[in-house]
Amino acid sequence: MKPAPFDYVAPTTIDEACSVLAAAGGGATVLAGGQTLVPLLNLRMSQPFIIVDLNKVAELQGIARASGSTRIGSMARQCEVIASEALARDLPVLVQAMRHVGHHQTRNRGTVGGSIALGEPAAEVPATAVALDATIEARSTRGSRQIPAREFYLGPYMTVLEADELVTGITFPDWPTGHITLFREVARRPGDFALVGMVGALSIAGGRITRAGLAWFGMGPTPIRAKAAEQMLLGKALDGFDPQAVAERAIAETAPFDDHHASAEYRRTVGRRIFARTLREALNLGVAA
Repeated sequence: MKPAPFDYVAPTTIDEACSVLAAAGGGATVLAGGQTLVPLLNLRMSQPFIIVDLNKVAELQGIARASGSTRIGSMARQCEVIASEALARDLPVLVQAMRHVGHHQTRNRGTVGGSIALGEPAAEVPATAVALDATIEARSTRGSRQIPAREFYLGPYMTVLEADELVTGITFPDWPTGHITLFREVARRPGDFALVGMVGALSIAGGRITRAGLAWFGMGPTPIRAKAAEQMLLGKALDGFDPQAVAERAIAETAPFDDHHASAEYRRTVGRRIFARTLREALNLGVAA
């Protein structure tokens, strides 16, 4: 099929893009990498009056260090994250998660901001932002705001972003050097959205867990922060807790669903197992029989 007719605008500044969005009164859609939007346009599942192409807005590009954090521009390509030596050092779990996003070809076009703004509940990048306490920057003609990733998602493909707002960047706070990363997903094929997935990080000091950030994807209508499991881990000695018990606590925070790919019970069973196994392997606790 062919897209429905639309006007096309390619601004070169953030202010220009925001002005177009404001004037459109909710009738405009942003084009970043286009890996999701273009198929939706072709199927006429999305029929905006105006396409606002952000690919010429240089301000939205780049990966930069700031005091105590790393900022990724919303138009940074997913392949740039994978290739970044700085991110491999400072945010290794983000790089690990990004390697599971789509395919090599789509990662060359797909953007970090596009993944964040889409709000796919089974996607890797939104859950990683939630787990690592990232902050999402949104801009409009009314000004800018900083939105904690854990407050950004409302439901499948639903966020707190207003129709006239634009995601301009994502800021990830630093984690201590040598922190432990956790990532695992189960998908039908490489590149597919996850049936079940978990992502996060742990900091260890003095033989105890001093910081924890954990989140699920594919386990509910949004990325889900495993807050109770985090609290269960904090302050624990590495040999002072049962990974299976933590997994049970983490599963209790999810809201999986039945669909044509898997049942809610399958997701709970697999999620429980991958959570416990990932903890054991990451902390070198040995794998239970």
